[in-house]
Amino acid sequence: MNKNELIASVADKCSMTKTQANDALEAVLDTVTGALSGGQEVRILGFGNFSVSNRKATTARNPRTGETIQVPASKAPKFKAGKALKEAVNH
Repeated sequence: MNKNELIASVADKCSMTKTQANDALEAVLDTVTGALSGGQEVRILGFGNFSVSNRKATTARNPRTGETIQVPASKAPKFKAGKALKEAVNH
């Protein structure tokens, strides 16, 4: 399912226009992004948790040339599925 299909499904289930569903989805995504950018976690009971994981700086090797490369420390978004979502997918 792509974003347009998701918007159409939400619009249908909530009896709203696609424009309203798009605005709602964008608001949710912006809120989650803003919270993660601010170092917060987002917990949606029954669905899952969004968090930020800190990656340490490491040394890697270019497989083509064998050259050693320094990979800087970074932050990465992380999602852990909740129990209800796992059960829904496995049944």
